[in-house]
Amino acid sequence: MSTELRRLRNYIDGEFRDAADGRTTEVVNPVTGEAYATAPLSGQADVDAAMAAAAAAFPAWRDTTPAERQKALLKIADAFEERAEELIAAEVENTGKPIGLTRSEEIPPMVDQIRFFAGAARMLEGRSAGEYMEGLTSMVRREPIGVCAQVAPWNYPMMMGVWKFAPALAAGNTVVLKPSDTTPASTTLMADIIGSIVPKGVFNVVCGDRDTGRLMVEHQTPAMASITGSVRAGMQVAESASKDLKRVHLELGGKAPVVVFEDTDIPKAVEGISEAGYFNAGQDCTAATRVLVHESIHDEFVSALAKAAAETKTGQPDDEDVFYGPLNNANQLKQVAGFVERLPAHAKVEAGGHQVGEKGYFYAPTVVSGLRQDDEIVQKEVFGPVITVQSFRDEDQAVQWANGVEYALASSVWTKDHGRAMRMSRKLDFGCVWINTHIPLVAEMPHGGFKKSGYGKDLSSYGFDDYTRVKHVMTSLDA
Repeated sequence: MSTELRRLRNYIDGEFRDAADGRTTEVVNPVTGEAYATAPLSGQADVDAAMAAAAAAFPAWRDTTPAERQKALLKIADAFEERAEELIAAEVENTGKPIGLTRSEEIPPMVDQIRFFAGAARMLEGRSAGEYMEGLTSMVRREPIGVCAQVAPWNYPMMMGVWKFAPALAAGNTVVLKPSDTTPASTTLMADIIGSIVPKGVFNVVCGDRDTGRLMVEHQTPAMASITGSVRAGMQVAESASKDLKRVHLELGGKAPVVVFEDTDIPKAVEGISEAGYFNAGQDCTAATRVLVHESIHDEFVSALAKAAAETKTGQPDDEDVFYGPLNNANQLKQVAGFVERLPAHAKVEAGGHQVGEKGYFYAPTVVSGLRQDDEIVQKEVFGPVITVQSFRDEDQAVQWANGVEYALASSVWTKDHGRAMRMSRKLDFGCVWINTHIPLVAEMPHGGFKKSGYGKDLSSYGFDDYTRVKHVMTSLDA
């Protein structure tokens, strides 16, 4: 006896719609490995319709006052709070995350971030007007860019959706947002909420696969393409956008080094690092995945970290003792397992290293030691609950190894020496350096990396500025 699958739909020009050609794709619950819904597999006609709706809505939304946009975003934040349990249920079905952690660790920051950008809407700053040439006054206008094509990832479908639409709408842009093909449920629910508050066409959702995303980025209508995803996807977006010189905003992969010096409080460091490494099953670009520990405390640290891993639990979303859920999809489980299966002979699995259960995509919290700088698992993003450990000799070697990867998103330093912490924060080539902590984010501070981790900032006034353009206006005083 088959169970009927729930039907998810695109949200275009203020209404829910199926794909124009009727195509769908199945959406799988990673806890069970079974399909629970279908979503549109959108093609050119759907993308055209969404872009046309966003373009038609842009002039009126652009011309609203900052106070009006702020009011709309504050209503969205309130509505997210009011319908939090619906959003949590959709996100848990999307991802298999623990219900309690989704309620405590995702809904509050999402709401806070929307409210932050609601305030930012009224802080469009430019340099003061002045006479830089005799008889002429110059001023700066900061304006919205236009239609924004946005692609969100599957690791935080709701929160990354917020990071996309909130600054864009606050600045006066209109949005066409595509969720990952594996996690559309919470995004279509967000469309229902947002669509009841903003004018039709201001916010649109198009479901689909990577080809749908490509159609969005290559479309002539958007003035900006924004993606959170893999390095490969980011490079493809940048190449596609270059053909008509769209602005591009890229938040890509990470391989965060965690540098632990000999003077650190080992139990405190192990607790913080294991939580930051295993949260969300390690499916976080800033996860504490690559530990560099001073040789004098290496063995003690590895033993404590392996014990912490063994005490970390993965399992069902409604189990209150579970710290993280499954990996998002079958391909991701295969990728994570593959890294461990291909480990070189000199590596040692100190904890975990195996799939958990026969149903779903669960993987055990894993610690791997004995690694060298050029090992695959050190150089490439695993994006799973796997923490690697290397032993370093001195500060210079720690810096060299920490910076010796192609990613540059986040990092952390663990030491009681303030001078050393400041030196390391200057030398580490990453968009964020945490000191004696790892992974906290606040709406007021920028998030974004260098090198192959992309460019552009999320959150903060810097993220808001990325969704605006600067115009110089000069007027004659004699007219």
